[in-house]
Amino acid sequence: MMALAWVLISEGLHNEDFVQRYTVGYARFRDYLLGHVDGQPKDPQWAAALTDIPAQQIVDLARRMASKRTMINVAYSLQRSIHGEQPFWMTVTLAALLGQIGLPGGGFGLGYGCMNNTGSGRKAFSGPRFSQGSNPVKDFIPVARVTDMLLNPGTPFDYNGQQQTYPDIRLVYWAGGNIFHHHQDLNRLLEAWQRPQTIIVHEQFWTAQARYADIVLPATTALERNDIGSSASDRFMIAMQQAIAPVGESRDDYSILAGLAERLGVAQAFTEGRDAQAWLYFIYDESRQRAETFGITLPDFEQFWRDGLLEIDYPQTDNVLLKSFRDDPDAHPLPTPSGRIEIFSERIAGFAYADCPGHPVWLDKPAPTHALHLLSNQPKTRLHSQYDHGSYSRSSKTQAREPLTLNPLDAQMRGLVDGDVAKVFNERGRFWPA
Repeated sequence: MMALAWVLISEGLHNEDFVQRYTVGYARFRDYLLGHVDGQPKDPQWAAALTDIPAQQIVDLARRMASKRTMINVAYSLQRSIHGEQPFWMTVTLAALLGQIGLPGGGFGLGYGCMNNTGSGRKAFSGPRFSQGSNPVKDFIPVARVTDMLLNPGTPFDYNGQQQTYPDIRLVYWAGGNIFHHHQDLNRLLEAWQRPQTIIVHEQFWTAQARYADIVLPATTALERNDIGSSASDRFMIAMQQAIAPVGESRDDYSILAGLAERLGVAQAFTEGRDAQAWLYFIYDESRQRAETFGITLPDFEQFWRDGLLEIDYPQTDNVLLKSFRDDPDAHPLPTPSGRIEIFSERIAGFAYADCPGHPVWLDKPAPTHALHLLSNQPKTRLHSQYDHGSYSRSSKTQAREPLTLNPLDAQMRGLVDGDVAKVFNERGRFWPA
């Protein structure tokens, strides 16, 4: 992307008017890109040596992008790597140089194709939902630092240029999710997970998190309780009616929490006199009233529950990313200090982070110490670790292990054939797929 930007600027193909009106910090980045700062122009020859993409192909692509309406789409996964901020900052910078941000079919997109709602309309009103309320606790940690927090209570840490302090966590109450699925360095996490005095989880299955909890409260699945299915980009609203009785001692999450509230002497304050079905009625009726303000009439709850499915007729409207900002950047500023697209950020530069300076930069990754690179994609028979015990999930496995796909030449060099169980390892850990 930097080489594409180099071509745009060097050949005068960038949109100078857009850059001047909608961005800040362009000159600082331009000097870096052209090599005035470090003596290395980020030109197509430089990029070709890094990427194995022929330099002329990069030049041709830049010219094509400047000659037509161009939308740059970047996968989410690029962030999950060392220096993962840089590709996204550079994506926005490249789109700004083209000057098509805020135009239909132009600008940039993130993660298009990983979900099925791209291009679909959105409801004018929000569906049935609980208010999130206001959390009186303002302290937080990044999601990937749970282990660091538990192992280092009272220790300061940096986050976005600010120093904060890890709290001393004595009790963990976890409803929904499985930290042993999404956290890194599981052996270190397992050590940290012993530090709290008590760990309580709501769980439907005997997951790793349930095994390492002190108290497990069995929770129902969606098949064992009533609920309402709805999303902002879906024209349907579904009455998710209980299909089977709760299995064993399981209870729905609301019933669990209401029972705890009763033991704590705050049942009325928590339930407000409503059971789970009464709350479904209440939040549906709230959504029905919100719909009325947009001229949309929904049936009453009883009819909705009898019909089981509601199709909402609402107008399809174009949703162009940053259109209002492009139309009037003063009236619709971005949530940045300047209100503009910050190609160079004084605030981020002020953090003095070596791995994230004040504008997009090329930062070399560490030299590989092993011959293979592991990509951990989503398994095709489930989402994350959900329903891993089920027959469909297990149908994709070999010898009850996750399948590992390897180039036949790489497999032959290691004496591996289909069906073998192999140890995959580096200095951080190991696992055994098939």
